[in-house]
Amino acid sequence: MKIDVYDVTLRDGAQQEGINLSVADKLALMPLIESIGVDYIEGGWPGAIPRDTDFYRRTDEVPLSTAKLTAFGATRKAGVSAADDAQIQGLLDSGAPVITLVAKSDIRHVEQALRTTGEENLAMVRDSVEYLRSQGREVMIDVEHFFDGFSFDPEYTTSVVAECFAAGASCVILCDTNGGSLPSHVTNIVTDLKERLASAGFQDAKLGIHAHDDGGCAVANSIAAIEAGCRQVQGTVNGYGERTGNANLLTILANLALKTDYETVSQEQLARLASVSHAASEITNISPYARQPYVGASAFAHKAGLHASAIRVNPDLYQHIDPLAVGNDMRMLVSDMAGRASIELKTREFGIDLSTNKEALSEITRRVKAAEAAGYTYDAADASFELIVRDVVGDRPQYFVIEAWRANIATVGVSNGNGGGAKTGTAGQVGSAGSAGEGNSAYQGFHSGETFAEATVKLFAGGRRYMRVGEGVGPVDALDQALRTALKNVYEELAGIELIDFKVRILDTHRGTGAATRVMIELSDGHGIWRTVGVGDDVIEASWEALTEGYEYGLRRAGVTPWVEGDRPAS
Repeated sequence: MKIDVYDVTLRDGAQQEGINLSVADKLALMPLIESIGVDYIEGGWPGAIPRDTDFYRRTDEVPLSTAKLTAFGATRKAGVSAADDAQIQGLLDSGAPVITLVAKSDIRHVEQALRTTGEENLAMVRDSVEYLRSQGREVMIDVEHFFDGFSFDPEYTTSVVAECFAAGASCVILCDTNGGSLPSHVTNIVTDLKERLASAGFQDAKLGIHAHDDGGCAVANSIAAIEAGCRQVQGTVNGYGERTGNANLLTILANLALKTDYETVSQEQLARLASVSHAASEITNISPYARQPYVGASAFAHKAGLHASAIRVNPDLYQHIDPLAVGNDMRMLVSDMAGRASIELKTREFGIDLSTNKEALSEITRRVKAAEAAGYTYDAADASFELIVRDVVGDRPQYFVIEAWRANIATVGVSNGNGGGAKTGTAGQVGSAGSAGEGNSAYQGFHSGETFAEATVKLFAGGRRYMRVGEGVGPVDALDQALRTALKNVYEELAGIELIDFKVRILDTHRGTGAATRVMIELSDGHGIWRTVGVGDDVIEASWEALTEGYEYGLRRAGVTPWVEGDRPAS
């Protein structure tokens, strides 16, 4: 009942649009992938792709302790011996102990894509496996387009699989290359194939499954294949892969380990799934998918008040597993749907127990519902919600007091000789637009048509008054620069805080340009991420609210001692 786990993130996953893995990226991913109990790690196609050839030269820099490094390639070319095939030699030169070859199993692909005969294709499989086996390598075969080929001509497709085993392949992997199969289809075909192989004398032959997600069934198809008799499963971390992706290996492992009796990975390895998922997102520079099963930030997030009331009694009533089993955690979302139970549970996440403070609980609930009605949302803005709670209970830190702020935008050298409009604000209120006149010294040195963004911030912090100017690619960036420049005089911890995402949503779109705006800002200190939200009649006003709360929360997170109001100098 042991299921071998085979990871193809470094090759198949790297084919996803937007992913471009360097050799260093692949080397960084290898130990992460191994840490979740993977048996085989496929690194790429040496001899065919120069970057992959270089990768195999450098794999000694990150030695594997339990997983086996695998090289991917193709069977020999038609009309060429395996010993004389340059790509076969490239696989041997990689030094990988295991080699996985892709072979055609659909007669239509053999005749139309390879432009050869069915017999020659069988010979290509046989010669390639036997030659690599003679060189001391373990050989596996990916039979490409297997399910489509079996549906069209089961006799020929079965003959390809049988030829693989007869030549000495340790495992033949059935590929749903186009990703269009359904679980019932997979079950029936794998069952049929096993019966055919048993009749041919290969009753103990090991089969694997390699599924793509074009029909949204890659994980289900993988599990169906295992239940039908496959003993190896292939996939990628986070389901990376071309088109709609490969089967998500993390989801498969969690399902097999927690929902079946198959032997896959240990509890300790399973508990690393969430952290490996997030680390892979950082390396690939692909934003984490919050709704990803098991490991996503929203996988165990509860919003409805009815759910919260039940969870307070027994979390298992609304969760199919313990989130900690996969390294994740339960989260309570706060919104206008939330009741007092939701808010009470949520506040426990950051160490505030409101079970005996009904007055504070009622006030927080009132504020949240009123804010949501005005356009705020706290589903993904936990930091802003926590600041509300701490404000109500009298524990909100004060690190700075804003006296005034303003942001100016101008386009210099327009056709009428004047700059564009200037957006200003004072004490957080956005004022009316002004204009930049020709010859204004503030715009000297800028080229014709260039946009000029400048912001000024006046604030009190650490017992002193600061006024700083910032320049940026836009008004929000300029405000950010001015605020950071002012605060870094007092709080050196700001150097470790980075703004990593900025989202804008227009509310009440029927009002056109007069619609209110909601801004969500995401910040990180390298150890975690937090989000704040701001709402206003102007995108700059909303951004300023989210920005100041983000830095306020970040300073508290860093353990900075709050500023005392008494430190403020007399006016």
